[in-house]
Amino acid sequence: CPPARVPIAYICNSTKGMAGVFVKTVGIRKQYLASVTLVLVVAALCYLLVPGYAYRIVAFILLLSVSMVAVSFSIFPVLLSATLSAFIWDYFFIPPRFRLQVSNAEDAILLLMYFLIAVINAVLTYKIRQVEILVRKKEEKANNFKLYDTILSSLSHELKTPISTIIAATDNLQSTNTSLSGEIKDDLVKEISKAALRLNEQVENLLSMSRLESGSIQRRLTWCDIGDLVYLVINKIEANTSYHTINIQVKTDLPLFRTDKVLLEQIIHNLVNNAIRHTPSGTRINVLASIYGTQLVLIVDDNGSGFPPGEMADVFDKFYRLKSSAPGGTGLGLSIVKGFTEALGGSVTLENNPNGGARFTVTINGELSKLKTNP
Repeated sequence: CPPARVPIAYICNSTKGMAGVFVKTVGIRKQYLASVTLVLVVAALCYLLVPGYAYRIVAFILLLSVSMVAVSFSIFPVLLSATLSAFIWDYFFIPPRFRLQVSNAEDAILLLMYFLIAVINAVLTYKIRQVEILVRKKEEKANNFKLYDTILSSLSHELKTPISTIIAATDNLQSTNTSLSGEIKDDLVKEISKAALRLNEQVENLLSMSRLESGSIQRRLTWCDIGDLVYLVINKIEANTSYHTINIQVKTDLPLFRTDKVLLEQIIHNLVNNAIRHTPSGTRINVLASIYGTQLVLIVDDNGSGFPPGEMADVFDKFYRLKSSAPGGTGLGLSIVKGFTEALGGSVTLENNPNGGARFTVTINGELSKLKTNP
C-alpha cells in the first residue's frame, strides 16, 4: 500500500525563498536596472528629506536598500548597487559635498566599512542562495525517489491485477483440453472486458497526471450537450458495475455549454468512479447537472459514510489515499479532477452531507448557447 501522502509541493516551496523566486522570474538586465533605480531613488529621497548634518543616517538607509537588492537579485547587480551607493554617499552626503574626498579619518573609516559591509552582505547572501539551491535539489531528488516508490508500489497492484485476469481468462479460452460452455465463455469475455477497462483507466490517469505535471494541457473548446455527455459517461461506468445505483438528474432544456469535452468527461468519470470505489454495495450515487447564469454546476453525491473530517483537506492531493481505505488505487483520480477543473477555469469542493455521504461540487464558467427547445 503506497504512503498516504507525499508532500512534494510543500517541501519544494519551503526551501524556495523569496530570492529564488525573484532570480528565476527577473532577467539579469532587469536586475541591473532595478538595482540602480532603487539606489538612485533612495539616494534622491535622502538628499531631499534628510538634513546635511545627518549624513551618517543616510549610510544606514542606503545600506538597507543594498540589503534588499542582495536578498532579491544575483551577486553582480548587488555588487554594482553597493559600489554605486558608496560613491553616492561619498559624493553627495559626506562633507565636503560634491567632491570625491573625505575631510577626516572617521568618515574615511565609515566609508570603507560601509563598502565592505555592503560587499560582504552581497557575497554572503549569494552563498546562502547557492546552499538553498543545493538543498532544494537534494530534497527534490529524494522526493523523486519517493514518488517512484509510490508509483511502483501502486502500479504493482493496480496494473498487475487486471493483467493477471486477462491472461488467466485468455488462457482458459484458448485451452484445448477443457470444453467450456457458452455461458462460461461469456463470463470470461466479460472478465477480460472489465479488466481491460480497469487497465485503461489506470493508464489514462497516469497520462492525465503527466499532462498536468508538464503543464501541457491545452483546452479545446467545443459546444457540448451536458445531458448527452453525462449519460454517455455514466452508461460506460454502469456497464461495469451492478452493485451501485446511479441516479442522473439533468434538465432536458439546458443550453449548450462551451467547454473541453474530453476534460469534462474525465472529471465526471473520476468523481463517479471514486464514489463507486469507496462506498459499499447498494449505495445510491446522484449525478446532477445544472446551469446558473454562465456557470455549469456538476454535483456528484452519495449516501455512503462520507469522508473523515480530518482528511477532507487532503483528498485532492496527488497520491493521497484515505487512511482507512482498502488496498488498491493510485490516489490520482481526485487530483486529476482538481487539475482538470482548474484547467477549465473552475473549482471543485468537497463536503459531507448532513444525512451521510459525500458531495463533490464542480463549478465551471463558460459560454452558453440559446436554450434548447423540446420538440
